[in-house]
Amino acid sequence: MSSPIDGFRKERIRRIAAQGGDVQLKEAAEAFMERSIALGYSYNFEWLGRPIIQYPQDVMAMQELIWSVKPDIIIETGVAHGGTVLFHASMMKLLGGKRKTVSIDIDIREHNRREIEGHPVFHDVVLLEGSSIAPDIADKVFSIAKEYENPLVVLDSNHTHEHVLREMELYSPLVRKGSYIVVFDTIVEYLPSEASANRPWGPGDNPMTAVGEFLNSTDRFEIDTEIDAKLVFSVAPRGYLKCIKN
Repeated sequence: MSSPIDGFRKERIRRIAAQGGDVQLKEAAEAFMERSIALGYSYNFEWLGRPIIQYPQDVMAMQELIWSVKPDIIIETGVAHGGTVLFHASMMKLLGGKRKTVSIDIDIREHNRREIEGHPVFHDVVLLEGSSIAPDIADKVFSIAKEYENPLVVLDSNHTHEHVLREMELYSPLVRKGSYIVVFDTIVEYLPSEASANRPWGPGDNPMTAVGEFLNSTDRFEIDTEIDAKLVFSVAPRGYLKCIKN
């Protein structure tokens, strides 16, 4: 006899599967994403007082993922205003124990660094300034990560195919079975080219195309399609990659 908790979870699984195949819901989500991105919707939110520049859907998904995986180190590329740094740091603090967040950006602006480092949840956080694919930065990350057993990797820096693919090639060996690489802004593939403005990425050259090439070269990761079905709209469709073997 199943418990009420088990029953609720089974019903949730059924509901997620149903909405994942709902054509009208998908069409509405696609329209919302295209229009909201044009209006800069993701810039409207903060985490503990710092701009996070994410959709609430993905923040919720990451919260669930971190609580489920219980990583002892999170390695993220892309710092911007620091909202995700503080989000990861606060989640690690809630998990307790010896845990660390390593955040990398090619340009951590001084006013942002000051706000991040002065925040109450800034604890066991390492800020690294430099390219996430530079050998010296990768060496520093691996030197830190060798003391930890369950890394989770979050990629959200330069969104060109070449850069993201190299990030995945570099940092995927750190990820163990049951944990994830999360690749943000795969949504670029589905947006009109003008949405990328004058940036070096766009349809055909973006995180989603990098994910496709990466998955063709490894059997260690697969797309967690249940997360996509649950969220309905996300800046990281097909970007939640679960490690299925060590």
